[in-house]
Amino acid sequence: MSERETLTWDDFGRAGRALGQQVVDDGYRPDLILAIARGGLLPAGAISYALDVKNLHLINVEFYTGVDERLDLPVMLPPVPQTVDLSGATVLIVDDVADTGATLELVRDYCAEHVAEARCAVIYEKPRSVVNCEYVWKRTDKWINFPWSSEPPVTRA
Repeated sequence: MSERETLTWDDFGRAGRALGQQVVDDGYRPDLILAIARGGLLPAGAISYALDVKNLHLINVEFYTGVDERLDLPVMLPPVPQTVDLSGATVLIVDDVADTGATLELVRDYCAEHVAEARCAVIYEKPRSVVNCEYVWKRTDKWINFPWSSEPPVTRA
């Protein structure tokens, strides 16, 4: 995959504020933000500050194993949020990218029977995503280099 989209830290800051503004302009008032780990952790934090929503929950989903390499299906990893903690809430589900949309679909479906309403926010959405997110900063069909995951893990020197 040769063509790539690069998100800088400055662009990330702008994206978080812009997504927060989209939510406010839409009149949506989430009771809580549900971050999809790991990619959605930083975007969810930025959006939670932009919206002044302090109730932040986490769901860990494994799907990608490398650049454009993934498992057959996304898998929720423990601990899975208790549905009683989501009961009746308006939820904003946040991830970094809706690539295939399978991860967002899994999380949205998990929430569906328990929440009053769930909407999705992502920095990037790709044309092939099976989920059309309500809040998107940018659409692209390229592989994305995120500032938090572009470098290899640190090792002992």
